[in-house]
Amino acid sequence: MDQSIELTRQALATEPLRANWYNWLAGYFSGLNRLDEAERAIRTAIELQPGAVGYHYTLAIIEIQRGNAPAALAAAQQEPAGVWQDNALALARQIGGDRSAADAALKTLIDKDAGLSAYQIAQVYALRNDSKETFAWLDRAWSSRDPGINFLLFDPFILRYKDDPRFAAFCKKVSLPTSAEVGKRT
Repeated sequence: MDQSIELTRQALATEPLRANWYNWLAGYFSGLNRLDEAERAIRTAIELQPGAVGYHYTLAIIEIQRGNAPAALAAAQQEPAGVWQDNALALARQIGGDRSAADAALKTLIDKDAGLSAYQIAQVYALRNDSKETFAWLDRAWSSRDPGINFLLFDPFILRYKDDPRFAAFCKKVSLPTSAEVGKRT
């Protein structure tokens, strides 16, 4: 992660107007729970490209990590309409106090976007502390070649299960190092 951050910073030093690179940087910082740095990076991306898809989704994740349900929901609602807003709303609703809204947001996500959002549905189940469904949806994400799997090793929600033997087995299946193997490299 530190190398990813350093390389992204180097790239931004030469091309500081690449909004998507700030989004990547925000994701790396978020995965390390460096939330203030993550927020600064994503707010820069939003400033550079206000209507871009996915940036408010990233901001919602940061606010979820902080446990700030109103801010997470506000960020999710600012995401442009579509699959990423559905994902952001489903995630943000999980930390609020309204269980029926959380259940409804998850149901909407599954009904509308299961074919495109298997990885994000796994994230929602991780937030719900439902390991069985988390790993079932990770398997679906792998079967559909969901690119979200690229975020597995720095995903703040999925990494709740980094010590679960199923996590190591899944990493092996998708040819990613386990968190234990990554720790040995640093």
